[in-house]
Amino acid sequence: MEQYIEIKAANPDSLLFYRMGDFYELFFDDAVAASRALGIALTKRGKHLGEDIPMAGVPIHAADDYLQRLIQLGFKVAVCEQVEDPAEAKKRGSKSVVKRDVVRLVTPGTLTEDSLLEPRRSNFLLAVARARTASVGPGDGYGLAWVDISTGEFRVAETDGARLSADIARIDPREIVVSDVLYSDPALAEFWRGFKAVSPTPRDLFDGASAERRLAAYFGVGTLDGFGAFTRLELSAAAAVATYVERTQIATRAPLSPPVREPAGAAMLIDAATRANLELVRTLGGERHGSLLAAVDRTVTAAGARLLAARIASPLTDPAAIAARLDAVEALVEAPALRAEIRARLQNAPDMARALTRIAMDRGGPRDLAAIGQGLVAAASLADLVAGTAAGELAAAAEGLALPDAALAAHLAAALAEDLPLLKRDGGFVRPGYRDGLDETRALRDESRRVIASLQTRYAEETGIRTLKVKHNNVLGYFVEVAQQHGETFLKAPLNETFIHRQTMAGAMRFSTTELGQLEAKIAGAADRALGIELDIFAELERAVLDRSDAIRAAAGAVAVLDVAASNATLAAEETWCRPLVDNSLAFAVKQARHPVVEQAIRGRAPFVANDCDLSGSDGKSHEPRGRIWLITGPNMAGKSTFLRQNALVAVLAQAGAYVPAASAHIGIVDRLFSRVGAADDLARGRSTFMVEMVETAAILNQSGPRALVILDEIGRGTATFDGLSIAWAAVEHLHETNRCRALFATHFHELTVLSRRLDRLSNATMRVKEWRGDVIFLHEVTEGAADRSYGIQVAKLAGLPSSVVERARQVLAELEATDRSAPTRRMVDDLPLFAVAPRPVAAPAPDPVLDLLDGMDPDDMTPREAHEALYALKARRVRTP
Repeated sequence: MEQYIEIKAANPDSLLFYRMGDFYELFFDDAVAASRALGIALTKRGKHLGEDIPMAGVPIHAADDYLQRLIQLGFKVAVCEQVEDPAEAKKRGSKSVVKRDVVRLVTPGTLTEDSLLEPRRSNFLLAVARARTASVGPGDGYGLAWVDISTGEFRVAETDGARLSADIARIDPREIVVSDVLYSDPALAEFWRGFKAVSPTPRDLFDGASAERRLAAYFGVGTLDGFGAFTRLELSAAAAVATYVERTQIATRAPLSPPVREPAGAAMLIDAATRANLELVRTLGGERHGSLLAAVDRTVTAAGARLLAARIASPLTDPAAIAARLDAVEALVEAPALRAEIRARLQNAPDMARALTRIAMDRGGPRDLAAIGQGLVAAASLADLVAGTAAGELAAAAEGLALPDAALAAHLAAALAEDLPLLKRDGGFVRPGYRDGLDETRALRDESRRVIASLQTRYAEETGIRTLKVKHNNVLGYFVEVAQQHGETFLKAPLNETFIHRQTMAGAMRFSTTELGQLEAKIAGAADRALGIELDIFAELERAVLDRSDAIRAAAGAVAVLDVAASNATLAAEETWCRPLVDNSLAFAVKQARHPVVEQAIRGRAPFVANDCDLSGSDGKSHEPRGRIWLITGPNMAGKSTFLRQNALVAVLAQAGAYVPAASAHIGIVDRLFSRVGAADDLARGRSTFMVEMVETAAILNQSGPRALVILDEIGRGTATFDGLSIAWAAVEHLHETNRCRALFATHFHELTVLSRRLDRLSNATMRVKEWRGDVIFLHEVTEGAADRSYGIQVAKLAGLPSSVVERARQVLAELEATDRSAPTRRMVDDLPLFAVAPRPVAAPAPDPVLDLLDGMDPDDMTPREAHEALYALKARRVRTP
C-alpha cells in the first residue's frame, strides 16, 4: 500500500490501474469511482489509518473493455505494471515488493488500440496556445496543433479569437490540451466548459522559448527548417502537443509525422452552431446515422472513411485543389468497370496506418504485421490497376501505392501463420517451415505434452484410481491430484516411494514424482525456447516493417484517397449527381437541387421535389462584390427548412471535392458558411431560446463577408411580434447593405416582402401550396413571389389539435384579419372575446352528400352527356338535402 500511495500521488488526476497478478486493482477513491462507473463490485482490503480500504479490480484479459468505458465517461487512467521480475525481488528478501511503475497514461486523445478506437473516425488530440497579439486579427492570437497518434497525422495552424470555436469544431478533437493559465482565465471559463475532455497542463508545455528545440528533439533533427516555416504560436502549440504525447506514453515514442502547416483561409469556415444545424458528420442527437456523412459515405476502408469525414468537415477554398479531387471522381464515374474493380480490391486493404503505429510503439501483435502484409499486397494490386492514370489526385495516389517493395509483403506472408493470436506472447504465429530450429523445438514441446497425457493414463492404471489427474500450476508445476480418500493410500508404502506429498486441499491431495519433475524441466525448456525463437522472429519482422515505414504510410494514405474518389464516384453514379463548377466568382446557381439525406430517407415512399436556387452576385452597376438574397415565405411543413439546408449542403459537397445532388451547379467559392435554423435553448449557460437565436444571428451579421453563404430561418420569432419583425427587418437590410453576401432568409413576417421594392438584390420566393376543402396540400416547390398567409391553422389541424381549438383559432384569425393591425392590443382586449371562456367543443360537421358525390367524379373521364346527367343528379341531391 505504501508503493500504491506513492505512485498514486504522482498521478492525482488519473484512476490508477495497479497490476497485481492477473488483475488491475484500484484502491481508495479510485475504487469507489470505478465501481460506480463500471458497475463492478466494491470490496475492501486491509485498513489504512484505522479505516477499511475500498478495493475494486478488473481482469487483465478484459482490461481494454473497461478502459474504453472509462475513457468514454471522461476519465483518465494511469496503467501501473510490474517492471521487475519477481525472482529479482525475492533476492532482496522474502517480503520484498516487486517494483511497479506507471508505463502509460491513457487519455481520450492518446489511444492506439483497435478496441479503444472507432475505426471510421479520427482520434485527434488538440493543443491550444495563446498569445495576446493582433498579428492574426483583432483580439488574441491562438496557435493550434493537433495529432492523431493512431495514424501519426500532425497538423498546425494559427487562428484568432473570432475563429477559434469554428476551428476547434472543424478539427473535432477527442481531447484538448491547454495551459493551466489559459484554462483558468475567467473570460474563457464558459468556453472550455462546452467541451467534454479539456486537460489543463503546466505552462512549461507551452513555453515558446524552448518550443523549437523540444520539437526538433522529438523528431531527432537539428533544425525544423526541413519541415517548413512556422509561426511562434504554431511552434508553441506543436511542442506542447508533442510533449503531452511524450509524457502520456512515458517510455514509448509515438511515431508522429512531421507537422504540416495549414494556411489561414484554406478551409471553409463553419462554426459549431452551423455544423450542428446542418448535421454534417453527426445529427443533433449525436448519432452518425442521419447525418450528411452517413448519406454520402460509400467507402470500403476505415482509412477512406476517416478521410471522407475530414473532407466533409473541412471543405477547401482553393478551386484548383477542388478541381483535382473532382477530376479523380469524374474519371471513375466514366469508367464503371475500373471503379468496380478498384472497390473490390480495396476490400482487402486493412488499416495499415494504425497497425504501423502500434508496431512502432511496441503495442503491435502478429495480426498487425499481417495487416501490413495484406495492405501492401492490396496496394500493389491497386497500383497496377491505376498505373498511368493522370486524372487529378489519382496520379499522386498511384505513385504512393507503388512506393513499398513487394519483397516485404512476401517476407511477411512467408513468416506468418494463417491463424494468428492477438498477442505475440501467446506464440504460435510463425508459419511451420519458416525456421528449422523453431520446428524442432515445437516438436519437442508437443511430444512432451503427449508424454504427460500417457503418464496420467499409466499412473491411473498402476494405482487403480481412474479419477487420478496430472495437473499444472505456477506454484507446484506438474503434480498428481487424487481425492482425499485415495490420497491417504499414497502416503503409505509402497506408493509413498513413488509419490511425494506436496499439498493437502479440501477434498483432494497433491503429489509429485521424480519422473514428473524431469519431464517438467524438459517441457518448460522447450516451450520457453520455442516462444523465445518466435519473439526473435517477431522483432526481425518489426524492424523490416519500420525500415519501410515512410513508404507504408504513403501507401496507406494513397489507399484512403483512392477509396474516397471511388466512393464519391459510386455515389454520383447511383444517385445521378452532377459535377459542380467551382471557381472564384460569386456565383451560386443550382438547378434541380435535392437534399441528399432527405431524398434517401423518403425513397420508396414519396418522390423528392427538386428546386432551383440562384444567388449569383451581380448587380450590373458596380464592380463591388455583392451576392443576392432570397426572402422565402410560405407555411411550415412546406419544405422551407429542407430547401435552405440542401443549398448549404451543395456548397459543402462541392468544395469538399464531391459531386452534388443537382442537375447542374455553379458555385463561387464560399469562404464562410453560416446557418441559423431551428430553435434550441442553452439553459446550462442561462440562455433562453431567443437568446441563443440572437447570439447566433449576431455572429452571422458580425462575421459574414461578400464570399459568405448565409442561411437564416425564422429570425425574430422568439419574441413579441413587432420586436421580432423589427429585428428581422434590420437583419435583412444589414445582410444586403453591409455583409453583401449570398443569403437565404426564410420568414413568416410577410411584411418583409415589401423590402424587394427598394433592395435591388433582394428577391421574394415562396413555397407553393394548394388548398382543398379547408385543408392545405404542400407541393414542396419554390417559386417567385410571396405567400399571402402562413396556413398555420391548417398545419395545426394536421398535427391533431382538438377540433374545438382549430375552430376557435379560425374565429380569432378572422377577427384579427378584419381588424386594424396598427392597434392590435386594444382591439384584442376591447372587441375580441379572447379571454372569454372557451366554447364547448364543436362537433364534427355532418357529411355532405353533395360533396361526397363530387368526390366520386373525374371530369377528365366524363363525356358531355355524363357531365350533364351528373349536374342534374347534384341538383336533385341538393334539393333533398335539408
